[in-house]
Amino acid sequence: MTPMKQLILPLVLVATSSIAGLPDAHAAKVTLDLTGWKDVALVGAINRFDQDGNLRRPVDPKAKIDAPYVDARATNAGRGQWIFGNLPPGKYDFVILTSGRQRVEGWHYAPVLEFDPFFPADAKVEDAKVREQVVDHIKKSRHYENKVVPLALGGDKKVVRILMMLIRDQKTSYKAGYGTMRHEIWQYTYKYGGWAKEKRTRVLDRLLLPVEELRRWTWLWDPKLGGVEISSQPVTIKCDPPKPSGEEKRPGLFPY
Repeated sequence: MTPMKQLILPLVLVATSSIAGLPDAHAAKVTLDLTGWKDVALVGAINRFDQDGNLRRPVDPKAKIDAPYVDARATNAGRGQWIFGNLPPGKYDFVILTSGRQRVEGWHYAPVLEFDPFFPADAKVEDAKVREQVVDHIKKSRHYENKVVPLALGGDKKVVRILMMLIRDQKTSYKAGYGTMRHEIWQYTYKYGGWAKEKRTRVLDRLLLPVEELRRWTWLWDPKLGGVEISSQPVTIKCDPPKPSGEEKRPGLFPY
């Protein structure tokens, strides 16, 4: 074989491998154990933020509550096991959707300001007085939405971030009978001896849908499904099905 042919052959093999879609050597098998769930319609993975905390994909103003955007979809392997066979490395939030108007989703606290760190979804605010001050400020502030609910708080001594649910199901300037819903990450920063809300927020989603439909949904947020670091090693995550509002510990929206 001539030197030129020896050079061309490896290049052809590399190109052929890419075209054939062979498994990525650095990708991982990720299994969501959904034992006990009923009528699962979708299990998806969302690579939501880049390394600086910016959304990789702009928020879709036409998003549907029953059709979330995902970067990868799992396959139903039976017996409650949903498998991503080849998920590339990254930090993912997972989402589970059922045909019974149930949605369970993961999150993590992305930076709101530049150069701030990420916080995992299970981060806590250990000081009860700080939690009370932040929640009380939110409650007493004026908002466009008539339901402004802090679902979870996490942070440290200098920063508190909040997963917020904001709903307006009263009359709006939009279509008659429609309401708005969105989730955001808010931040309170300790400044000059007190906690102050930052004007900037991280919007996770924005929905416009009939109020009657909105009130029929269960949409929970589960820290086990959020900010999951995927490398090349297999990962298994067990997630419990939603319970009635009086029994469910995960925060979110319940039918009302």
